[in-house]
Amino acid sequence: MAGPDDKLTMDLSLLRAGERVCVAVSGGADSVALLVGLQEVNARQGSLGLALSAVHVHHGLRGDEADGDEEFVRALCERLTVPLQVFRVDTSARQVEEREGLEEAARTLRYEAFQALDADAVVTAHTLDDQAETVVMKMLRGAWTEGIGGISPELHKGQGPRIVRPLLGTRRSEIEAFLTSRGQAWRTDSSNADLSLTRNRVRHELMPVLRGFNPGVEALLGRTSEIARDEEDFWREEVERTLRAVLLPGKPVRGGGRAATVEGASAGYAMELERLKAMPSALRRRVLREAVKRLGVRMSSEEVAKALALGGFGGFAGVTGKIGSRLELGNGLRVERSARELQFRVESPKRGSSG
Repeated sequence: MAGPDDKLTMDLSLLRAGERVCVAVSGGADSVALLVGLQEVNARQGSLGLALSAVHVHHGLRGDEADGDEEFVRALCERLTVPLQVFRVDTSARQVEEREGLEEAARTLRYEAFQALDADAVVTAHTLDDQAETVVMKMLRGAWTEGIGGISPELHKGQGPRIVRPLLGTRRSEIEAFLTSRGQAWRTDSSNADLSLTRNRVRHELMPVLRGFNPGVEALLGRTSEIARDEEDFWREEVERTLRAVLLPGKPVRGGGRAATVEGASAGYAMELERLKAMPSALRRRVLREAVKRLGVRMSSEEVAKALALGGFGGFAGVTGKIGSRLELGNGLRVERSARELQFRVESPKRGSSG
């Protein structure tokens, strides 16, 4: 945000002195402000002494408009004497090949480009508005606490540079005011007005309604996301410790011991019902979900409720807790109840199936 001395407020604690920092610049107001703001900070006496560069990803969408974005970013970086690297990717092709949504395909390709950079950190221009919109979208999808945590200020992906978001506490309107005060232009992405995209509907239709109830809703949702991330940090260690004590591989076999695999299925896990019963319900839900996650499957809140009802913990319409009953859930996940256990496994695709 623009402070009393007309500087852009950024969380510079996320960056370290002397780092090679690459700014992701789309040409939009947020990323242009981030680049300009960091360049100004770097020019001050006693600054962090960052080795600044920029990266622009051309997604192969929007034709001449996207070409114009690239030209704008090139000119901006030349004027600021900031080295620029441009990646050209085929987002439409990935969308078809991976059967992904357009936004998901673009995001994946963008972060793949970031990971290829020779840098210590890539800074992206996610704002408080982006955070609020993300939290709302996650809530609408029935996300867990980790989803409500929204956009993390810092993210490590593989062996590449870490991803840093120093503008998460800054409103989009404040960023535009900062640029206007400097006479700095920016590009407007026409797809931001496309109401077929969920984020745009949330931004243009839902968020104004929420502001009618609470003008400070963005800040409120930003605090909610911070609390949720702290909650996840606490639970992560507790769930890991509990799983080590209660997770049993495979299925019990006659005569003693356990079989790690059964015909037509991948390795599975089981948990004793008595041990689950002894847990607080909050821990029980998380332990069950994490156990299944280790089989490569993520469970929705509804699926977790169904699995717990199968074990006799709570009720769910159409689910009984009878011994020998089972559930067939998404992504091939099968949950079965024995006299003493809840058993989880993922069915292998049958031969000749299309998967």
